[in-house]
Parts: sequence; structure tokens; C-alpha cells
Amino acid sequence: MTFNKYIFIVIAYVITMSIPCYAENEKLVQFFYLGKDYPSSPPLSLLEKILTDEGIKGAHLSMEVNNQMGRMFDYKFELKEIIVAKDEDPVESVKKHLQQSNKLIIADLESKDLIKLANSPATKNAIILNINAEDDDLRVSECHNNVFHIIPSLSMRTDALAQYLIWKKWKKWFLVSGKHQTDKDYVKAVARSAKKFGAKIVEQRSYKLETGNKRVDSGHQQIQTQMPMLTRGAKKHDVVFVADLNESFGLYLPYRTAEPRPVVGTYGLVATAWHRSFEQYAGTQLQNAFEEFAGRIMTEKDYLAWLAIKLLGKAVIRTQSIEPETLRAYILADDLNLAGYKGRPLSFRKWNQQLRQPILISSDRALVSVSPQEGFLHPKFYTDTIGFDKPESKCNLSSS
Repeated sequence: MTFNKYIFIVIAYVITMSIPCYAENEKLVQFFYLGKDYPSSPPLSLLEKILTDEGIKGAHLSMEVNNQMGRMFDYKFELKEIIVAKDEDPVESVKKHLQQSNKLIIADLESKDLIKLANSPATKNAIILNINAEDDDLRVSECHNNVFHIIPSLSMRTDALAQYLIWKKWKKWFLVSGKHQTDKDYVKAVARSAKKFGAKIVEQRSYKLETGNKRVDSGHQQIQTQMPMLTRGAKKHDVVFVADLNESFGLYLPYRTAEPRPVVGTYGLVATAWHRSFEQYAGTQLQNAFEEFAGRIMTEKDYLAWLAIKLLGKAVIRTQSIEPETLRAYILADDLNLAGYKGRPLSFRKWNQQLRQPILISSDRALVSVSPQEGFLHPKFYTDTIGFDKPESKCNLSSS
């Protein structure tokens, strides 16, 4: 075992040391990683490699630590991967397994499939940890008692960016968006954040131009011409706020805008749950352990899957139970204190079961800041200044 991995496991051991009792016989606990091969566009940059194991690698690293802990308490953890084809139904694929095993699911699914999974009779008493769907509706109006959101919502991301921009006194935003529904959802979140924190969207434009192959000899010339055309003549602004979740054009905005302005949003300065540049609060140890394990950097989805598996393992060991209601009560406890290596213990919002967590504000290769920013206060939880607070949500799962 290398030194970095040894240190990482020791840290996890110290966190779990307070468990008082031991089981007599080894008990098998099975987690399900449920995903789908959704169609996606190739990355705009050759530096971004297409990953076929994103998320799964993070889950497996966390399973190693869980089993290090589990051996001391006669628990054995197993992870079963169920990745269905793009034309298959992930709910049907997992049903037969749930009849004979624990109903503990890591859901790497888009919103439509996640809702179908949550509404299935087979998962009525399940624990589903969402690491993919960011939609605000899932935290505001379409909440489910069996779904816990590990991934930050769109509004958590835009609020985190907004707080930093307000702190910088960059209050005038020029918003440029793509044409997909996900881009429109992000635009809605940006508008909400602007209103919430006192910024102003001075102008909004949509990217409608089409280019040829960007990797032919003249590809950069097309882009160099189009981006100034897209941004020319905009009203006076401090930043260009880009909404391009489908990777159509956002990468090409920095350094090509008509006016010399910072680019923020889905490209440039971004808000993320995890970033390869983060090294504070033992983040370096986690980064190094993952790179040794997977042979590549830890992505946000890897981190979210790692955190989800860690949460389930901790819940099982601490409660000495695999009953969903017992685990649910533990997960929603005010004193959960899940360690996410981001400087403060993490817990869930009871009304919509969204994980509270600091959000990293990062450029491509460096951490810039961490939100919530200083000066943004909340009467109970500092991290509830980002995303939907209880009065803003129609959900009230805490009364279920």
C-alpha cells in the first residue's frame, strides 16, 4: 500500500472510530450503481478525454475504504454496477435485483429516469442517492421521500457564482445561452440568482451560429470570427455569463469576446462540487489516492459517487442496520457531520433532501474561491445561502 493511500484510509478510520459495538457474523451489504449510457457530444477540447468509468471509479475507491472499516465490525460491502444502454429502461433493469437485496442505490440518471425510479413501487422504501440530475424542480416541486441529492442543484451553482461576483462588485451580467432545454433551465437559475443577490442581467443573447469542423486547418478562424460577432455591441457589462451545458460553444468565448471581460458560468470561472485543483482540508490526500487508484484525475462525478458510497457505508456501520427507515433517520439527523474534505461537515436539508455543501469557484487550473462567501449570512446554516432555502421551496419532506 502506498503512503498516500495509507494516509487516506487512516483519516477515514479516525472519523469512524467512535462506533461502540461489534457484530457476531459477517453481514453482506450490497449497493447498486445504476446508470445509463446517455448520448453525448464529444468534448470540444482534445485535452478532455472521453471517460467510460466516470463516477464508477469514485464509487469503487470509496468501497475500498468502507470495507477497511467494515472488517472491524463484520460487515462486507459489495457494489453492483448496472449500466443500461441508451434505449433501455434502468428501472426495469434494477427491479429484479431489489427483490433479493438491500435497496441502496447510487443513481447516475438524468431527471426523467430518476423520477421514474423514485416513483416505482420497487423503490418505495429505497434509499436513492442522486449524483447526476441537477434540475431545480427536483428540489422545489418534484421532491421524493426516497431521493437524496448529493449533486448540487443548478441554483446552488449559480448562487455560488453570484455571491463571488457580488463580492467582486461585478454586478452587470451579459448572458449568452445555448438552445437546449438544459441551457434554458440554467438561464432561469441565473436570473433567479441575479434577483436574489442584487445583480442585473443587462442583456441576453442566444448562440445560433453554426460552424464547420473546428479541427480543420481553418477551424480556429471561424471561431475567432464568430465569438466577437456574438458578443459585439452588448450593453455595458462586467462579465459574460455563459449557459452552455451541452458543450456547443462556451469553451470558445474566453479571450474572443468583443470586449475584454471575464467569462463565467458553465465555462471560464465555474461553480463545482469538486475540482482537480482543490488541495485544502486534506483534499490533496483524496486527489492523490484517487489518481493512484484510477490512473487519472478525480472529476466532480467521481467525487459525488465517492461521497455517496461513503455516506451509505457510514450510515450502515453507525446504525448497525440496513433498514431504509433507520438509515434515512440517520442521514437526515442534524448531527450527521459527513466529512467531504471541504472544510465543514455536510448535512441534508430536511425539506428537499439536498446535501448542504460548500461550492468551489474554479478556473480551469486553479481554485479561485469557495462559496458561500463571507458576509452572506443565514440564521441556521451558512451553506443554506446557496440554493433553495426552506421558504423558497414547495417541498416539505420533513413532515412525511
